[in-house]
Amino acid sequence: MREISPLPLYTGSARKLGAERVSESASLELARVLEEVGAKIAKDAIEYMMHARRRTLKARDIEIAAKKISETPRL
Repeated sequence: MREISPLPLYTGSARKLGAERVSESASLELARVLEEVGAKIAKDAIEYMMHARRRTLKARDIEIAAKKISETPRL
């Protein structure tokens, strides 16, 4: 199975937010950062699921984890 490149997705998102042009390196970096943040959210969401003694990851687990990430102070 062929892997589909997500770069057009990130380029399109940046353009919708006002970037006239987006370099390939910017798209790659955005993809890397979003993957890293997504993995952290998924890890935290799984911890909430396990704490609730469930085997099914639910949207609410993701919402709680994402909120925690967004409230974390940045440098």
